Amino acid sequence: MNLFNSALGENITFVRPAYFVISGLSDIPNIKYYYVFLFFVYIVSVLGNTAVMVVIIMDHNLRTPKYIAVFNLAFVDLFGSSALVPKLLDIFLFNHPYIPYNDCMAFLFFCYTCLSMQALNLVALAYDRLIAIIFPLHYQVKVTHRSMLSLIASFWVLVITAILTAVGLLTRLSYCKSVVINSYFCDHGQMYKLACNDYFPNTVIGMLLPLLILWLPLVFILLSYLYIGYTLSKVSTVHERVKAFKTCTAHLSLVAIYFIPVLITFTMSARIHPDARIINLSLTSVFPPMLNPIIYVLQTKEIKQSGKKILKIRKRSKITVKKVNIK
Repeated sequence: MNLFNSALGENITFVRPAYFVISGLSDIPNIKYYYVFLFFVYIVSVLGNTAVMVVIIMDHNLRTPKYIAVFNLAFVDLFGSSALVPKLLDIFLFNHPYIPYNDCMAFLFFCYTCLSMQALNLVALAYDRLIAIIFPLHYQVKVTHRSMLSLIASFWVLVITAILTAVGLLTRLSYCKSVVINSYFCDHGQMYKLACNDYFPNTVIGMLLPLLILWLPLVFILLSYLYIGYTLSKVSTVHERVKAFKTCTAHLSLVAIYFIPVLITFTMSARIHPDARIINLSLTSVFPPMLNPIIYVLQTKEIKQSGKKILKIRKRSKITVKKVNIK
Protein backbone atom coordinates (compact mmCIF):
# COMPACT_ATOMS: atom_id res chain seq x y z
CA MET A 1 0.00 0.00 0.00
CA ASN A 2 2.87 2.40 0.76
CA LEU A 3 4.13 1.79 -2.77
CA PHE A 4 0.90 3.19 -4.18
CA ASN A 5 0.76 6.07 -1.72
CA SER A 6 4.37 7.14 -2.30
CA ALA A 7 3.44 8.05 -5.87
CA LEU A 8 1.52 11.03 -4.48
CA GLY A 9 4.49 12.63 -2.80
CA GLU A 10 5.22 13.26 0.85
CA ASN A 11 3.52 16.64 1.21
CA ILE A 12 0.06 15.61 -0.05
CA THR A 13 -2.64 14.91 2.52
CA PHE A 14 -5.28 12.32 1.73
CA VAL A 15 -8.93 13.25 1.76
CA ARG A 16 -10.61 9.90 2.32
CA PRO A 17 -14.37 10.13 2.75
CA ALA A 18 -16.12 8.22 5.50
CA TYR A 19 -18.55 6.90 2.90
CA PHE A 20 -19.60 6.97 -0.75
CA VAL A 21 -23.14 7.54 -2.01
CA ILE A 22 -24.48 5.12 -4.65
CA SER A 23 -27.04 7.03 -6.73
CA GLY A 24 -27.28 5.21 -10.06
CA LEU A 25 -30.86 3.94 -9.87
CA SER A 26 -32.39 6.37 -7.38
CA ASP A 27 -33.99 8.83 -9.83
CA ILE A 28 -35.48 6.39 -12.33
CA PRO A 29 -39.33 6.36 -12.38
CA ASN A 30 -41.14 3.19 -11.19
CA ILE A 31 -37.79 1.61 -10.36
CA LYS A 32 -39.27 -0.41 -7.47
CA TYR A 33 -40.77 -2.84 -10.00
CA TYR A 34 -37.24 -3.43 -11.27
CA TYR A 35 -36.10 -4.28 -7.73
CA VAL A 36 -38.85 -6.89 -7.45
CA PHE A 37 -37.64 -8.35 -10.74
CA LEU A 38 -34.03 -8.39 -9.46
CA PHE A 39 -35.14 -10.22 -6.32
CA PHE A 40 -36.85 -12.88 -8.46
CA VAL A 41 -33.73 -13.17 -10.65
CA TYR A 42 -31.56 -13.57 -7.55
CA ILE A 43 -33.71 -16.36 -6.08
CA VAL A 44 -33.65 -18.26 -9.39
CA SER A 45 -29.86 -17.78 -9.60
CA VAL A 46 -29.30 -19.14 -6.10
CA LEU A 47 -31.56 -22.15 -6.59
CA GLY A 48 -30.29 -22.97 -10.09
CA ASN A 49 -26.57 -22.69 -9.37
CA THR A 50 -26.90 -24.53 -6.06
CA ALA A 51 -28.74 -27.34 -7.83
CA VAL A 52 -26.03 -27.65 -10.50
CA MET A 53 -23.30 -27.75 -7.85
CA VAL A 54 -25.15 -30.36 -5.78
CA VAL A 55 -25.75 -32.60 -8.83
CA ILE A 56 -22.06 -32.45 -9.82
CA ILE A 57 -20.95 -33.24 -6.26
CA MET A 58 -23.37 -36.15 -5.81
CA ASP A 59 -22.83 -37.84 -9.18
CA HIS A 60 -19.37 -39.40 -9.53
CA ASN A 61 -19.88 -39.67 -13.31
CA LEU A 62 -19.83 -35.87 -13.55
CA ARG A 63 -16.45 -35.48 -11.88
CA THR A 64 -14.73 -34.89 -15.19
CA PRO A 65 -12.50 -31.95 -16.26
CA LYS A 66 -15.38 -30.34 -18.15
CA TYR A 67 -17.65 -30.38 -15.11
CA ILE A 68 -14.90 -28.98 -12.91
CA ALA A 69 -15.22 -25.86 -15.09
CA VAL A 70 -19.03 -26.04 -14.96
CA PHE A 71 -18.90 -26.34 -11.15
CA ASN A 72 -16.57 -23.35 -10.93
CA LEU A 73 -18.89 -21.32 -13.16
CA ALA A 74 -21.88 -22.19 -10.95
CA PHE A 75 -19.87 -21.23 -7.84
CA VAL A 76 -18.80 -17.90 -9.38
CA ASP A 77 -22.37 -17.15 -10.48
CA LEU A 78 -23.73 -17.94 -7.01
CA PHE A 79 -21.02 -15.96 -5.23
CA GLY A 80 -21.25 -13.02 -7.63
CA SER A 81 -25.05 -12.77 -7.39
CA SER A 82 -24.85 -12.93 -3.60
CA ALA A 83 -22.18 -10.21 -3.55
CA LEU A 84 -24.13 -7.85 -5.81
CA VAL A 85 -27.92 -8.24 -5.65
CA PRO A 86 -28.61 -8.20 -1.85
CA LYS A 87 -26.44 -5.11 -1.43
CA LEU A 88 -28.02 -3.49 -4.48
CA LEU A 89 -31.50 -4.07 -3.02
CA ASP A 90 -30.37 -2.76 0.38
CA ILE A 91 -28.98 0.42 -1.21
CA PHE A 92 -31.92 1.33 -3.44
CA LEU A 93 -35.01 -0.53 -2.21
CA PHE A 94 -34.41 0.14 1.51
CA ASN A 95 -32.84 3.55 0.90
CA HIS A 96 -29.36 2.92 2.32
CA PRO A 97 -27.23 4.67 -0.34
CA TYR A 98 -24.37 5.45 2.05
CA ILE A 99 -21.64 2.82 1.94
CA PRO A 100 -18.46 3.11 4.06
CA TYR A 101 -15.14 3.62 2.26
CA ASN A 102 -13.67 0.19 3.08
CA ASP A 103 -16.96 -1.57 2.38
CA CYS A 104 -17.11 0.11 -1.03
CA MET A 105 -13.62 -1.15 -1.87
CA ALA A 106 -14.60 -4.68 -0.81
CA PHE A 107 -17.86 -4.41 -2.79
CA LEU A 108 -15.88 -3.40 -5.89
CA PHE A 109 -13.38 -6.22 -5.43
CA PHE A 110 -15.92 -9.03 -5.12
CA CYS A 111 -18.18 -7.79 -7.93
CA TYR A 112 -15.33 -7.30 -10.40
CA THR A 113 -13.68 -10.59 -9.43
CA CYS A 114 -16.83 -12.61 -10.08
CA LEU A 115 -17.68 -10.81 -13.32
CA SER A 116 -14.13 -11.37 -14.56
CA MET A 117 -14.12 -15.05 -13.60
CA GLN A 118 -17.36 -15.61 -15.51
CA ALA A 119 -15.64 -14.56 -18.74
CA LEU A 120 -12.45 -16.54 -18.07
CA ASN A 121 -14.46 -19.60 -17.09
CA LEU A 122 -16.06 -19.48 -20.53
CA VAL A 123 -12.50 -19.59 -21.91
CA ALA A 124 -11.86 -22.81 -19.94
CA LEU A 125 -15.03 -24.37 -21.36
CA ALA A 126 -14.07 -23.22 -24.87
CA TYR A 127 -10.68 -24.88 -24.44
CA ASP A 128 -12.43 -28.09 -23.36
CA ARG A 129 -14.67 -28.10 -26.46
CA LEU A 130 -11.74 -27.19 -28.73
CA ILE A 131 -9.64 -30.16 -27.63
CA ALA A 132 -12.64 -32.53 -27.58
CA ILE A 133 -13.44 -31.82 -31.24
CA ILE A 134 -10.01 -31.12 -32.72
CA PHE A 135 -8.15 -33.93 -30.89
CA PRO A 136 -10.87 -36.41 -29.84
CA LEU A 137 -8.46 -39.35 -29.53
CA HIS A 138 -6.10 -37.36 -27.29
CA TYR A 139 -8.78 -35.63 -25.21
CA GLN A 140 -8.31 -37.86 -22.13
CA VAL A 141 -4.57 -37.11 -22.17
CA LYS A 142 -4.67 -33.39 -22.93
CA VAL A 143 -7.65 -32.41 -20.74
CA THR A 144 -7.12 -33.97 -17.32
CA HIS A 145 -8.37 -33.07 -13.86
CA ARG A 146 -4.96 -31.61 -13.08
CA SER A 147 -4.75 -29.49 -16.25
CA MET A 148 -8.28 -28.10 -15.81
CA LEU A 149 -7.73 -27.33 -12.11
CA SER A 150 -4.42 -25.65 -12.98
CA LEU A 151 -6.09 -23.56 -15.70
CA ILE A 152 -8.91 -22.42 -13.43
CA ALA A 153 -6.51 -21.74 -10.54
CA SER A 154 -4.33 -19.61 -12.83
CA PHE A 155 -7.42 -17.62 -13.86
CA TRP A 156 -8.28 -17.00 -10.20
CA VAL A 157 -4.74 -15.80 -9.47
CA LEU A 158 -4.75 -13.54 -12.54
CA VAL A 159 -8.13 -11.99 -11.74
CA ILE A 160 -7.47 -11.47 -8.03
CA THR A 161 -4.09 -9.88 -8.78
CA ALA A 162 -5.58 -7.56 -11.42
CA ILE A 163 -8.55 -6.46 -9.27
CA LEU A 164 -6.37 -6.00 -6.16
CA THR A 165 -4.10 -3.76 -8.25
CA ALA A 166 -7.12 -1.68 -9.31
CA VAL A 167 -8.30 -1.40 -5.69
CA GLY A 168 -4.79 -0.53 -4.51
CA LEU A 169 -4.55 2.28 -7.06
CA LEU A 170 -7.91 3.62 -5.85
CA THR A 171 -6.65 3.84 -2.27
CA ARG A 172 -3.95 6.35 -3.33
CA LEU A 173 -6.60 8.80 -4.56
CA SER A 174 -7.81 11.84 -2.66
CA TYR A 175 -11.54 12.57 -2.85
CA CYS A 176 -12.31 16.26 -2.42
CA LYS A 177 -14.75 16.84 -5.29
CA SER A 178 -17.68 14.51 -4.67
CA VAL A 179 -18.53 11.16 -3.09
CA VAL A 180 -21.59 10.43 -5.26
CA ILE A 181 -21.10 7.39 -7.54
CA ASN A 182 -23.49 7.43 -10.48
CA SER A 183 -23.75 3.66 -10.81
CA TYR A 184 -25.51 0.69 -9.24
CA PHE A 185 -22.42 -0.44 -7.31
CA CYS A 186 -18.92 0.80 -6.43
CA ASP A 187 -17.84 1.14 -10.05
CA HIS A 188 -14.09 1.52 -10.64
CA GLY A 189 -14.49 3.95 -13.54
CA GLN A 190 -16.92 6.18 -11.68
CA MET A 191 -14.82 6.19 -8.52
CA TYR A 192 -11.43 7.26 -9.84
CA LYS A 193 -13.00 10.08 -11.86
CA LEU A 194 -14.19 11.63 -8.59
CA ALA A 195 -10.61 12.07 -7.38
CA CYS A 196 -8.96 15.50 -7.21
CA ASN A 197 -5.37 14.29 -7.66
CA ASP A 198 -3.67 12.53 -10.58
CA TYR A 199 -5.54 9.38 -11.56
CA PHE A 200 -3.62 8.51 -14.72
CA PRO A 201 -2.54 5.06 -13.36
CA ASN A 202 -6.21 4.33 -12.67
CA THR A 203 -7.06 5.29 -16.25
CA VAL A 204 -4.44 2.84 -17.51
CA ILE A 205 -5.70 -0.04 -15.35
CA GLY A 206 -9.25 0.94 -16.36
CA MET A 207 -8.29 0.33 -20.01
CA LEU A 208 -6.30 -2.83 -19.30
CA LEU A 209 -9.01 -4.59 -17.27
CA PRO A 210 -11.60 -4.74 -20.11
CA LEU A 211 -8.85 -5.92 -22.46
CA LEU A 212 -7.82 -8.66 -20.03
CA ILE A 213 -11.22 -9.85 -18.84
CA LEU A 214 -13.47 -9.09 -21.82
CA TRP A 215 -11.79 -8.65 -25.21
CA LEU A 216 -9.00 -11.27 -24.98
CA PRO A 217 -11.38 -14.00 -23.72
CA LEU A 218 -13.86 -13.13 -26.47
CA VAL A 219 -11.15 -13.25 -29.15
CA PHE A 220 -9.93 -16.65 -27.88
CA ILE A 221 -13.48 -18.06 -27.87
CA LEU A 222 -14.22 -16.75 -31.38
CA LEU A 223 -10.94 -18.14 -32.76
CA SER A 224 -11.67 -21.48 -31.05
CA TYR A 225 -15.05 -21.77 -32.77
CA LEU A 226 -13.63 -20.70 -36.11
CA TYR A 227 -11.14 -23.54 -35.79
CA ILE A 228 -13.88 -25.92 -34.65
CA GLY A 229 -16.05 -24.91 -37.63
CA TYR A 230 -13.13 -25.41 -40.01
CA THR A 231 -12.46 -28.87 -38.54
CA LEU A 232 -16.12 -29.90 -38.71
CA SER A 233 -16.30 -28.79 -42.35
CA LYS A 234 -13.87 -31.61 -43.15
CA VAL A 235 -16.05 -34.25 -41.47
CA SER A 236 -17.59 -36.49 -44.10
CA THR A 237 -21.18 -36.87 -42.90
CA VAL A 238 -23.68 -34.21 -41.88
CA HIS A 239 -24.84 -36.38 -38.97
CA GLU A 240 -21.35 -36.39 -37.46
CA ARG A 241 -21.07 -32.62 -37.86
CA VAL A 242 -24.40 -32.01 -36.14
CA LYS A 243 -23.56 -34.47 -33.35
CA ALA A 244 -20.21 -32.76 -32.69
CA PHE A 245 -21.72 -29.27 -32.86
CA LYS A 246 -24.47 -30.18 -30.38
CA THR A 247 -21.82 -30.62 -27.70
CA CYS A 248 -21.05 -26.91 -28.11
CA THR A 249 -24.58 -25.49 -28.01
CA ALA A 250 -24.72 -25.01 -24.23
CA HIS A 251 -21.37 -23.23 -24.18
CA LEU A 252 -22.26 -21.05 -27.17
CA SER A 253 -25.49 -20.04 -25.43
CA LEU A 254 -23.53 -18.99 -22.32
CA VAL A 255 -21.10 -16.98 -24.46
CA ALA A 256 -23.96 -15.18 -26.23
CA ILE A 257 -25.75 -14.37 -22.97
CA TYR A 258 -22.61 -12.97 -21.37
CA PHE A 259 -20.92 -11.09 -24.21
CA ILE A 260 -23.69 -9.77 -26.49
CA PRO A 261 -25.38 -7.45 -23.93
CA VAL A 262 -21.98 -6.14 -22.79
CA LEU A 263 -20.85 -5.47 -26.35
CA ILE A 264 -24.11 -3.71 -27.24
CA THR A 265 -23.92 -1.53 -24.14
CA PHE A 266 -20.29 -0.54 -24.69
CA THR A 267 -20.51 0.03 -28.45
CA MET A 268 -23.73 2.08 -28.19
CA SER A 269 -22.97 3.83 -24.88
CA ALA A 270 -22.91 7.28 -26.53
CA ARG A 271 -26.44 6.82 -27.90
CA ILE A 272 -27.96 5.28 -24.75
CA HIS A 273 -29.45 7.43 -21.97
CA PRO A 274 -27.33 7.22 -18.77
CA ASP A 275 -30.23 5.67 -16.83
CA ALA A 276 -30.81 3.06 -19.54
CA ARG A 277 -27.08 2.33 -19.62
CA ILE A 278 -27.01 1.70 -15.86
CA ILE A 279 -30.01 -0.64 -16.08
CA ASN A 280 -28.45 -2.48 -19.05
CA LEU A 281 -25.17 -2.95 -17.20
CA SER A 282 -26.97 -4.16 -14.07
CA LEU A 283 -28.90 -6.68 -16.18
CA THR A 284 -25.66 -7.96 -17.73
CA SER A 285 -24.41 -8.55 -14.17
CA VAL A 286 -27.43 -10.49 -12.89
CA PHE A 287 -28.88 -12.22 -15.97
CA PRO A 288 -26.06 -14.68 -16.87
CA PRO A 289 -25.90 -16.18 -13.34
CA MET A 290 -29.64 -16.87 -13.58
CA LEU A 291 -29.64 -18.32 -17.11
CA ASN A 292 -26.40 -20.34 -16.99
CA PRO A 293 -27.73 -23.19 -14.81
CA ILE A 294 -31.02 -23.27 -16.73
CA ILE A 295 -29.14 -23.65 -20.03
CA TYR A 296 -26.90 -26.41 -18.70
CA VAL A 297 -29.85 -28.31 -17.22
CA LEU A 298 -31.90 -28.05 -20.43
CA GLN A 299 -29.11 -28.63 -22.98
CA THR A 300 -26.80 -31.09 -21.21
CA LYS A 301 -27.93 -34.71 -21.11
CA GLU A 302 -25.51 -35.71 -18.35
CA ILE A 303 -26.86 -33.16 -15.86
CA LYS A 304 -30.50 -33.96 -16.73
CA GLN A 305 -29.88 -37.68 -16.29
CA SER A 306 -28.00 -37.13 -13.03
CA GLY A 307 -30.77 -34.92 -11.70
CA LYS A 308 -33.37 -37.55 -12.53
CA LYS A 309 -31.28 -40.27 -10.84
CA ILE A 310 -30.92 -38.20 -7.66
CA LEU A 311 -34.67 -37.50 -7.56
CA LYS A 312 -35.46 -41.20 -8.10
CA ILE A 313 -33.08 -42.25 -5.32
CA ARG A 314 -34.69 -39.77 -2.93
CA LYS A 315 -38.18 -40.98 -3.84
CA ARG A 316 -37.13 -44.60 -3.26
CA SER A 317 -35.54 -43.75 0.07
CA LYS A 318 -38.72 -41.96 1.18
CA ILE A 319 -40.87 -44.92 0.11
CA THR A 320 -38.55 -47.31 1.97
CA VAL A 321 -38.71 -45.18 5.13
CA LYS A 322 -42.51 -45.11 4.94
CA LYS A 323 -42.68 -48.90 4.57
CA VAL A 324 -40.38 -49.39 7.55
CA ASN A 325 -42.49 -47.02 9.66
CA ILE A 326 -45.68 -48.86 8.70
CA LYS A 327 -44.18 -52.19 9.73
